[in-house]
Amino acid sequence: MSRLYGAFIQIKERRCVVVGGGPVAERKITGLLDCQGVVTVIAPSVTEVIAGWAGSGTIEWLQREYRPGDAAGAFLTIAATDSKEVNARVAAEAEQSGRLVNVVNDPGRGNVTLPAVVRRGRLQIAVSTSGASPLIAKRIRQELERHFGEEYEEYLDLLAEARRQLLLREKEEEQRTAIFRKLADSGLLALLRQGRRAEAERLIADITGGRVK
Repeated sequence: MSRLYGAFIQIKERRCVVVGGGPVAERKITGLLDCQGVVTVIAPSVTEVIAGWAGSGTIEWLQREYRPGDAAGAFLTIAATDSKEVNARVAAEAEQSGRLVNVVNDPGRGNVTLPAVVRRGRLQIAVSTSGASPLIAKRIRQELERHFGEEYEEYLDLLAEARRQLLLREKEEEQRTAIFRKLADSGLLALLRQGRRAEAERLIADITGGRVK
């Protein structure tokens, strides 16, 4: 496989089609919904979780086999059936239309691979082995999850708010950069790991000269 170009894709309110309704499809749909994609599932049968999403109106479910043209207009298509033939047809149609398509368990078929991802609020770390070993990608993701704990979500939320306020208050770019660097080099993350939120907020206020909520 050729070298892949890494990128994060904005799918909010964009149509995403998942062909297949098994556990793998369920995992892919979970990720799409987390990013506010508009999901249509095409499969004769689906897992209980997928059926629940369809019943609540969270997703659309076309309860039948895939037909040519089903994914027309989709921003992203994911072929997640247990049939290599069906997956190949889905990928070929998407490629002909110049659309993004991922083929589960056969990344060379599509033009998009879906990496193993660590998510901590605003933080996303993607791991790809370019299809060489999904198992290794998963293990690396698990190692990263241990290193980048849940405290990173709170950490980045605080930094984002501090940055927003500082951009409004401090007009000199060099001064802002110096303050941002001090924040990054401070003991803020260590305080949050210890559950000392109030002290973390005071530290930000001391460094920025303002109050962060």
